[in-house]
Amino acid sequence: LFDGIYPFYPQQRKVFVFDVSTIIVIVVFLTFTCSFLLIIPGIRGRARIYWTLRVLLSLIVGVVIVVVQFTGDWETGWVKANTSYKSFSRALVNVDIGLHVGLAGVNVTLRGNPVNQVNETIDYNEHFAWSFNADYDQSYSEGLERGLPSPILYVAEKFTTQSPCSMHRQYRISSHYASATLWVAFCTWLISNILFSMPVLVYGGYMLLITGAFMIFSLLSFSTVKNSLMCPIQFGTAILRTGYGGSFWLMLAIGLLCFVAGITVVALHCFNLDLLKTFFDLHEDKAEEYQEMTEVYVNPHFVNKGL
Repeated sequence: LFDGIYPFYPQQRKVFVFDVSTIIVIVVFLTFTCSFLLIIPGIRGRARIYWTLRVLLSLIVGVVIVVVQFTGDWETGWVKANTSYKSFSRALVNVDIGLHVGLAGVNVTLRGNPVNQVNETIDYNEHFAWSFNADYDQSYSEGLERGLPSPILYVAEKFTTQSPCSMHRQYRISSHYASATLWVAFCTWLISNILFSMPVLVYGGYMLLITGAFMIFSLLSFSTVKNSLMCPIQFGTAILRTGYGGSFWLMLAIGLLCFVAGITVVALHCFNLDLLKTFFDLHEDKAEEYQEMTEVYVNPHFVNKGL
């Protein structure tokens, strides 16, 4: 403290939805997309449309599986409250307090209404990680040393290992299982793409179904937290309540998309194999192979001898 005032806050603040890792993943997949767009003109006929649909849908599934590993909006909540801004101070501020839970940790957001109050700019966003290579309690202790605002420390303290709420253990374990399940889904997505490039389309459909199943399993793993008793995060009479965020619902939508695509492939394999081969650009190859097999050399000596 300096004359009863906390020092200037110079640390870089983490964005709760997008960070550097997310941007890198998106850039990598955009590079693959642009590379594919360059070869589209070389594909003739309706096969160009089929190739575009297959590749774009596959890339969307892959990028979502990877990106949600780094987003911070699997579970979100906001509350508006009049609360103390600093310890040992009676000054009250009107702020919006947000909690954003991801698979790698939590973000606590503090935004003033208005932003400038008590001669300060109230606009904070703090990240507290609980991944395997991170120490949540250490991050919280560093926040105490830096003199973070009281609302941020109050919310972050609920997730420490020493808190009687046990929220750290519940969220950390469910997030780790969800993350591991998503990486398995990513591997099955890769296998499905390999199978779709071979004349074993039905097995690619099966792998899409397995991919969708693992994505749903990750959602079930994360949602087990809701079945546990949660400590209330209360600021006076206002209570911070959370609900599933954008990443959760996006993962649910993509998982259902994988189910629909997988079921469609399996159904077409059983009832309309020609249409399935046409969509995957295998029908023409089979026709050419059949034409080549019918063009055989006939030895006239054996034909005359037989006659």
